[in-house]
Amino acid sequence: MAAAPRDFNAEIIEEFRSNHGNVSAFPSGALLLLHHHGAKTGEARVNPLVYLRDGERYAVFATKGGAPEHPAWYHNLRADPRVEIELADRTFPALAAEALGDERDRLFDAQARRMPQFGEYQRRTDRKIPVMVLTAAG
Repeated sequence: MAAAPRDFNAEIIEEFRSNHGNVSAFPSGALLLLHHHGAKTGEARVNPLVYLRDGERYAVFATKGGAPEHPAWYHNLRADPRVEIELADRTFPALAAEALGDERDRLFDAQARRMPQFGEYQRRTDRKIPVMVLTAAG
């Protein structure tokens, strides 16, 4: 039986923090922890996400494995773009904004070339997978 998403995320977060950002399930090393707040509850949330570095920014992809609906974290960032990014042993504030049009396509295509399963996620769903860009604040 597969682990529930919350259990899987908790294990990833624990391994990330225990190993200075390294997680065996993500050998590319391009994993961050996104700290945000629930749009409805205001509760603090943490999601491990694969990212693509874009200059000084970090692009994250609302794939939800190609599911027909967006992940909750995407809605949370739309409601409150103030987030924190945890990378290896440092955490810093950032602002989230949705990449649109050509910028979205450029970032998503770059990620799909880097990790082909992202292209498969897009093929599995009718929705256009959103790309959120995180920019360090302050």
